[in-house]
Amino acid sequence: MNLEAINKELAEARPEEIVKWALDVAKRPVITTNFRPYEAAILHAVTAQKSDIPVIWCDSGYNTSYTYQHAERTIEQLGLNVDLYVTKQTVAHRDVVMGIPEPDTPQHDQFTEQVKLEPFKRAMNQHQPDVWFTNLRKGQTALRDSMDIINMGKDGIIKVCPFYHWSDAQLDAYLEAHQLETED
Repeated sequence: MNLEAINKELAEARPEEIVKWALDVAKRPVITTNFRPYEAAILHAVTAQKSDIPVIWCDSGYNTSYTYQHAERTIEQLGLNVDLYVTKQTVAHRDVVMGIPEPDTPQHDQFTEQVKLEPFKRAMNQHQPDVWFTNLRKGQTALRDSMDIINMGKDGIIKVCPFYHWSDAQLDAYLEAHQLETED
């Protein structure tokens, strides 16, 4: 797969066209979400073309009540096929044992492994996707700036970012056009 050529070809494509390209090459696609701001855009763009796609939600247990309410409304509105992955240790137990450690400490690395990485690895292991839709965008972090619309993971999974070049204003317009809400 020539990623450079594919990304050049898709550089000016609309998210719907990028989703179509990816679904055409996929055998076991998934979407991941945390229901944070602008996630409804990718959930809508993908499920409009494949309504039964597995939607992996790795819930850390640390979301706000608004995020959980937003998630429930979005799941209902889009009829999402959500597969929920939660941590193996409850938030209450973790808070007593370790709390939320300071960044850049071994304890924070352990915390991150428990609340983010382990549930995600478990989900990906169980689903064995070949295509993974995510709402990563350019300008969010230095690592994300080094990516593109279509990326190949070390694990051989094609990571697809249909809104990679979109601004917040463009995403706001998309949400409004499709009567979707965002988590603020």
